[in-house]
Amino acid sequence: MSGPAGRIDAVLVCGGQWHDFDYARLRLLTELAEHEQVKTRVFENYDCVDALDRADLLITYTCNTVPTPEQRKALSRFVARGGRWLALHGTNSAIEPIGPNEFATPRTLGELPRLLGSQFLGHPPIAPYKVEYTEPDHPLVAGIAPFEVTDELYISELHPPLRVLAHTRYVGESPGFAEGHTTDDEPRPILYLKDHAPGAVCYFTLGHCRGRYDLQDLGVDDLGRTDLASWTVPAYRTILRRCLHWAVTGEMPEIAGHSPRT
Repeated sequence: MSGPAGRIDAVLVCGGQWHDFDYARLRLLTELAEHEQVKTRVFENYDCVDALDRADLLITYTCNTVPTPEQRKALSRFVARGGRWLALHGTNSAIEPIGPNEFATPRTLGELPRLLGSQFLGHPPIAPYKVEYTEPDHPLVAGIAPFEVTDELYISELHPPLRVLAHTRYVGESPGFAEGHTTDDEPRPILYLKDHAPGAVCYFTLGHCRGRYDLQDLGVDDLGRTDLASWTVPAYRTILRRCLHWAVTGEMPEIAGHSPRT
């Protein structure tokens, strides 16, 4: 699907609520700049139907950014014609405040959870947890030791089939959320692939970041600190770089000692 002279058109949607989207946008554009064939258009939301209809790849880092029905149709078209979608962190979220520090996760995303493979339900308080590999030999994670992060641990409603590459485990409450309370010890996907041949989605739930002033609409004028969570963890940045390679090229990265595969 690349354009004249091998140019690859990318759309980056980065915006929403309660996160430092300036930081995430800068980091993602910096990584994309390593691929000289990529031309990127940047948007805060899904009001980018024309650009999406011409794009080869889509990268989304959002929170509570809900596409309209027309925009959801454009996302479906993109995947159906072979587009590669790298969905990050809160892309699968629709969150509605229902009281002081209380939130519902309504089913207002239409066909988006089916496309993405999941919908966010809630998360426990931010705390350290371990990321382990479901497929340790897959090129997106091969050669990287299991690692600990301090990030939002997503409890999601899953829409299989999914090819889960990395996971964590959690049993307990998601305080402040109407859903996301778990009693089973099922693996919680951290990184997975969702096949829509010829298109595909790669979803990576890590990547929380928050600046001092990003919670003012929740009554917190100044957090007094910044929170970069997984962005400070070398293993996260390595996996993210590999995911971006896949999104740009359509191929899995070649890892020494491991054979590339789809």
